[in-house]
Amino acid sequence: METFLIKALQLILSLSILVIVHEFGHFIFARIFKVRVEKFYLFFDPWFSLFKYKPKNSDTEYGVGWLPLGGYCKISGMIDESMDKEAMAQPPKPYEFRSKPAGQRLMIMVAGVVFNFLLALFIYSMILFTWGDTYLPLKNMKMGMNYSETFQNVGFQDGDILLRADNEELERFGSDSFRKVVEAKTVTVLRDGRETVISIPEDMMQRCMRDGKGFADPLRIPMVVRELPDKNAPAALAGMLPKDSVVAINGVATPTFYDASGLLSENKSEEVTVDFYRNGQLESLTMRTDSAGKIGVADLYQTVTRKYGFFESFPAGIKLGINTLKGYVNDMKYVFTKEGASSLGGFGTIGGLFPSVWDWRIFWERTAFLSIILAFMNILPIPALDGGHVMFLIYEVVARRKPSDKFLEYAQMAGMFILFALLIYANGNDIFRFFFK
Repeated sequence: METFLIKALQLILSLSILVIVHEFGHFIFARIFKVRVEKFYLFFDPWFSLFKYKPKNSDTEYGVGWLPLGGYCKISGMIDESMDKEAMAQPPKPYEFRSKPAGQRLMIMVAGVVFNFLLALFIYSMILFTWGDTYLPLKNMKMGMNYSETFQNVGFQDGDILLRADNEELERFGSDSFRKVVEAKTVTVLRDGRETVISIPEDMMQRCMRDGKGFADPLRIPMVVRELPDKNAPAALAGMLPKDSVVAINGVATPTFYDASGLLSENKSEEVTVDFYRNGQLESLTMRTDSAGKIGVADLYQTVTRKYGFFESFPAGIKLGINTLKGYVNDMKYVFTKEGASSLGGFGTIGGLFPSVWDWRIFWERTAFLSIILAFMNILPIPALDGGHVMFLIYEVVARRKPSDKFLEYAQMAGMFILFALLIYANGNDIFRFFFK
């Protein structure tokens, strides 16, 4: 229950930030062009709101709704989700959206998307400035990786070291390398000291989504203690030191971290004997694992961290944000496959992006990523989304005639129907996976 609450709190906080920034983009540009904003709400407020406040001499009511599915900025004279037909039936007023030139209306509509994208770039920049860019170079993974069954079926073997996707060198472990591998025609690996070429099927991504087995486990490494972050952890209390190289648990050989962690997890809250080399000498210590079957050592391949100054973090953050957007847009083509459609998820899937313990770096990384997604999804040319309004405004500029209000009303209703259907489908997938997979 605690894990669920922590993830839910992170999700709500993250989406609240994104919604406020998005709607503020619409709000500020509406005010710049002297368009009246009637409501500015976080969450939706059908029938009643949790909080509302209208400043004296202000046209705008600010509030918090009870339905946490987003938020909205109600702009006078605009056909939106409020479907205020009575107001639209009145003659246009100078302060209304529909009375302004097409260029101004276009800027008001794209402002939300632009603000979300700028927010993502800013967050990525501050992440790099605060924590730097930490990554695992593939060349440091001297014992390769353990590959999922899906990848073993096309020719990968445990211990393979990734070298190249087609003719492009693979540099770091992560989503970028995974994407390059599944989209390549051939992947070159180092196997037993020799280069081996593996042919990649055209439907590799679909196979991954269908099987749900993932890519590879990077923990095919010797268990060499890099540090003891918790001085009260079992390993530290027993007397282990950095650079100790674990070779056996309870007399069973453990050539890799994967083997050692597996044996430890089988002995939760029990005493174990750990054999390790220290300065070339074989030694042993007895210790009791914790309830998760861990002994409290930091042992991973040596990562690389690049630090950024305040000003140099911005171009690096912009580059990271653009690459993230490119990767997401590239992956969208899989949504239109059978496997991609079945992998769509709703709030449960989004909440699963956040860790079960609060970590500010991960929180901001996920928030920046969701801001990229929100910006891209909102600019899609679907009525009821910002992109739908933009599509009709571009038509107006090109054709030099506005679509009728009646047409826009019907388009808005059709768009809302599509969005609700997608919402039900995506969250239905979450429910199905929770109960049946």
